[in-house]
Amino acid sequence: MKIKNYNTPRKVFISFLKKMKFLPPEMYIPIQYESITKQKPNLKNPETFNEKIQWYKIYYKDPVFRQLADKYNVREYIRQKVGEKYLNELLGVYKTPCQINYEQLPEKFVLKCVHGSGFNLLVKNKKDICFKQTGSLLKKWQKKNFYNKGKEWSYKNLEPLIVAEKYLEDSKNEIINDYKFFCFNGEIKFIQVDMERKVNDYRCYYDTNWEKLPFYTEKNPFYTGDVEKPSNLEDMIYVAETLSKDIPFVRVDLYSIENKTIFGEMTFYPTNGTKAYLPLEYNKIIGNYFVLPDKI
Repeated sequence: MKIKNYNTPRKVFISFLKKMKFLPPEMYIPIQYESITKQKPNLKNPETFNEKIQWYKIYYKDPVFRQLADKYNVREYIRQKVGEKYLNELLGVYKTPCQINYEQLPEKFVLKCVHGSGFNLLVKNKKDICFKQTGSLLKKWQKKNFYNKGKEWSYKNLEPLIVAEKYLEDSKNEIINDYKFFCFNGEIKFIQVDMERKVNDYRCYYDTNWEKLPFYTEKNPFYTGDVEKPSNLEDMIYVAETLSKDIPFVRVDLYSIENKTIFGEMTFYPTNGTKAYLPLEYNKIIGNYFVLPDKI
């Protein structure tokens, strides 16, 4: 029998963890959390934001979460709550990569698999991509069960459709900023600003009055400068508050494109609830914003 050569005990444990995905969430999630953070989560009386996210994954199963996590089906929710004008232009919906007619797509577009996070392909020039390789990548994404990765309940059993959307551009920024509104029962407590994604991955936080906040996220470079206040901030606040009403916690991601608000996505478990905030006291401060609902 061939024995695999692992370089570190951590790699051995990660390999073991991957084989434990059959475990129910209440068993798997604490093991995974400890393997990543080196801390045991307190799920009986969670205090930090990330501990409450782990609780949320296990014990709160609102059926609407699956619609809102689905990058295609969420569009109907947006239409009903705030209107069509906040949606990015939809160019196509496909069950398989072979259904994509690239001749009908513009020179720039985005392809997404709707059943998870990070399944995005930004195409800046259609002439530069290999359609065969793109198809292989999309098939690979479609085969992935994103729910199994972190037992994030909202992604369970989603149909792995592919959507094509308009490529978003703004004249002010070559790489558009991503504004992520942390909403607790419809109230925005702070806004995460991600800049130069996939390049420098800068991040910082603001309140709704556009005052910079003193905390940051581990492993993400803190942006020390001042971010220009979006001209449509009031409209973005309206959208985020309306979409998050009556939801214990959800992060609403929006874009500001030429003074216009465009919906990005909604997520219930940011970074799988495994990235700490620094200074450390903010993990409990933010956790206090999150009033856990009754189990369902």
